[in-house]
Amino acid sequence: MGPFRYNQDAIPTLIFFAVTIADLAIYLMVDNLVVVAAYWLLMIGPKGLISAWNHHHQHLPFFHHRALNRVLELSFALHTGATTNLWVLHHVHGHHMNYLDQSKDESRWQTVSGKTMGKYRYTLVTSFTSYLRAFEVGKKHARIQRAFIGYGLLTIAIVAALVAVKPLHGLLLYVLPMVTSLVLTTAATHEHHSGLETDDPLLASRNYTGKIRNTLTGNLGYHTAHHYRQGLHWSKLPELHAQLAKDIPDEYIATAPGIGKKIAAATAS
Repeated sequence: MGPFRYNQDAIPTLIFFAVTIADLAIYLMVDNLVVVAAYWLLMIGPKGLISAWNHHHQHLPFFHHRALNRVLELSFALHTGATTNLWVLHHVHGHHMNYLDQSKDESRWQTVSGKTMGKYRYTLVTSFTSYLRAFEVGKKHARIQRAFIGYGLLTIAIVAALVAVKPLHGLLLYVLPMVTSLVLTTAATHEHHSGLETDDPLLASRNYTGKIRNTLTGNLGYHTAHHYRQGLHWSKLPELHAQLAKDIPDEYIATAPGIGKKIAAATAS
């Protein structure tokens, strides 16, 4: 038995660790801040995509062994701003349980008055409440909460030390990527469910089926299937989507994010 639960996770994981090593190498070896800043800007997109894989991992850990999973989660945290168990609490035990009820959803897209939030408002609110909402969910999951707090503090300590030793390098290579990735990840989730008020899980998500985007995000475009069986490995989502597609409205399926998925402006706020 190899270290991975699913062999499909091996290549993505090697890429994530390679990026971690590249970050550290630049931190230690490159003094030119223009180059460091250019690297940060260049990696905004790729690190945003890494967030999708962090999401998959926190649904179904990549490794059999907890220690390896914790090392991977530290790598993920430094790229995405989402520490160990953030998405387990906020997303798995929060959003997936409550996404059909906007009075409870940790990623709620609806205002108290019942209007659909615009993308910018949703992004700001959900980004800046993510850790607080995860902590609240964690009150019902003590073991997960302890790891969330403990490894979160460890991540803060590591980043603080990196910033203390080389302030601008630490800011450009660690702090800013963590913030920008978390915000961009949240922004990308706006169209998943916004404006779809329903109690039917087959009518509550938008999907995209384009191969390139799904390759980069681990099939996150098959979002109805993901919610239908949230513990299913990402490699199996296209097959489940094919089984469910006949019951998903055509207007909820496109080839890429945002195509044919307009949200009624009259309800946006």
